Amino acid sequence: MAGEELRDHFLGWQCRIRQIAMRKDQGRPSSGMRPRVLTLDGRDLSPAMTVLLVPLAPEESTGFFRFQAQKTRDPKQTYEKGLEYLQSTHFQHPKSFSDELTALFSTGSAIAESLLAADGCVLEFDQFNQRYHLPCGVRSLAPGEPAFEASYWHNRLFNPAMPSKVTVLGLRPVWASAQAESAP
Repeated sequence: MAGEELRDHFLGWQCRIRQIAMRKDQGRPSSGMRPRVLTLDGRDLSPAMTVLLVPLAPEESTGFFRFQAQKTRDPKQTYEKGLEYLQSTHFQHPKSFSDELTALFSTGSAIAESLLAADGCVLEFDQFNQRYHLPCGVRSLAPGEPAFEASYWHNRLFNPAMPSKVTVLGLRPVWASAQAESAP
């Protein structure tokens, strides 16, 4: 596979594993949602980093997540409503998601700073006998950007103690250099 076909395959796979995580594991990130992170020259930066898929038009889901997080002080209720939303049809249409993944870090995170200082990184995904090796460009997202807000409020559903100041990075795969492999 190459280019668009690989991108579409990856997004379909990500949507499937996220449906399973939401419906069977109460939203707990699976290994396929937590890639290993390497520098472009192969040095380990992190054994696992949780990444999110952001819809191409995230306003509806971001609005829902923000409303739920601000609606009540009961973190259990916020979590349950958010999980219910994510269990429904949220991950049904892979083509409705951007191929730029996001990751949220506390301000001053050494990993976030290393990723920004590098010319890029490699994300290695592995779950259900499927593997992806994705070289990525990295950028810092600013508060107010739709992908930043989508990432912030999604994470806020699962972490009510999350600080208001965070770093959100965008990781865009270079599909021409990406690889996929199905394990036997």
